[in-house]
Amino acid sequence: MKLNTDDMEWPTFLDEYEKLVFRMTIPRVMIDNTSCSNATLVKIDSARKHGILLEAVQVLTDLNLSIKKAYVSCDGRWFMDVFHVTDLDGNKLTDKRFISYIEQSLGTIHYASSKSYNGLTALELTGTDRIGLLSEVFAVLSDLHCNVVEAKMWTHNGRIASLIHIKESQSGYPIEDSQKIDRIEARLKSVLKGDNDVRGAKTSVSLAVTHTERRLHQMMFADRDYERKPVIRTSNDTPIVSVLNCLEKGYSVVNIQCKDRTKLLFDVVCTLTDMQHTDGIPISSDAEKQRVILCLQSAIERRASEGVTLELSTGDKQGLLADVTRTFRENGLNVTRAEISTTGDSALNIFYITDVRGNPVDSNIIESVRGEIGWSNLKVKELPLINHQTVDRDESVLLSLGNIFRRNLYSLGLIKSFS
Repeated sequence: MKLNTDDMEWPTFLDEYEKLVFRMTIPRVMIDNTSCSNATLVKIDSARKHGILLEAVQVLTDLNLSIKKAYVSCDGRWFMDVFHVTDLDGNKLTDKRFISYIEQSLGTIHYASSKSYNGLTALELTGTDRIGLLSEVFAVLSDLHCNVVEAKMWTHNGRIASLIHIKESQSGYPIEDSQKIDRIEARLKSVLKGDNDVRGAKTSVSLAVTHTERRLHQMMFADRDYERKPVIRTSNDTPIVSVLNCLEKGYSVVNIQCKDRTKLLFDVVCTLTDMQHTDGIPISSDAEKQRVILCLQSAIERRASEGVTLELSTGDKQGLLADVTRTFRENGLNVTRAEISTTGDSALNIFYITDVRGNPVDSNIIESVRGEIGWSNLKVKELPLINHQTVDRDESVLLSLGNIFRRNLYSLGLIKSFS
């Protein structure tokens, strides 16, 4: 399918030459449901530019598609990508309207923008993680009459990164008063710093529009979480990463073997893209190879969650998050990752929970917490596996990425092994 540019509503600032360039470089997308028995093939031909692979993977990931295989290559100034995708239940795609939407989304990735948060104030937070920290952050925001509309929080190697979108709780407008913003930043920085944050906590109001999860990777990368040793490790599922040089071809090959999960390819490609290896030569030093290995291992581990997943679905109200996370803290529950969202007057929040040592939580404690918060409101979405000690080969994924470290990604092969 090629996007029909004749019927497009062009932005007023484009002249005829720019429209011609657009038509020439617009990605060509074809979705094939006949060539493979257990997956839908998404084929993309597009002009070569830095970050184009990440943009394609980001679109597929945001549409809740699981990428089973991927073949990416480049010939001169043109990319040719083939993705084998299913829905999250492992089924081929059959809804014609959804397929059409995928084609449209991929066909405009050169000119697509990130999700808009107009009318909201974005806060970026990084600091040393500790039990109950999230409850203290939400308590401060509630006390300052800030309503959390959407937020995501990750923890890794004893560090925390969070991107929180807020508005005035009474007026519903974005927070533009510079004095109030200064108060918010100062109080949050004090909470994040705690008593022993030797690396320093950071709070800031973000004006840039960046994909939320990509921004979280960037924040943790800038915080150098990959240089720290794990505070708690409850499994031996460390990703296996190697970097090999193909001197005769002039590029480096990255091999990754790890436990499979959703959004894995996005996390890997996002990290490689933002490391900015664009000098056109392979990695030459052992130190830089080790840095790539550590950064990729960290990118994979940030989203990997041990323990129990709790889903809170209820009416939104002032102080809801402060109350819920305080209950977690009082019962000795540690939030390792969180996804907060609101739609109208409804809140849907997901918390990834362990005990204070990073182990799965006793089921009796979970039931007690559910009783305090509300049985119908707080539900166990996912129970932990009994044994996380080894990577099951039937549930592992092997990624082989070649020529990552030239000016753009040249070739990539993704092979997954399933039971």
